[in-house]
Amino acid sequence: MSFDRHLAEIAREFPHWTIWRSDAGRWWATRHHPISAAQREAGCAMTIDADDPDGLRDQLRDQE
Repeated sequence: MSFDRHLAEIAREFPHWTIWRSDAGRWWATRHHPISAAQREAGCAMTIDADDPDGLRDQLRDQE
């Protein structure tokens, strides 16, 4: 599957996140809105990254 297709699918699946791939090839996601102190204490992050699209999806699922 192409980079653009992966990007579009993940963005559709997780609409509250901005998804991108860095020049170094890592996949990133950042939330559209700040998280609360309680969310941070529960392990939520504003921005996450992974080696590949599947890894990013896994992390996004854990964050939701």
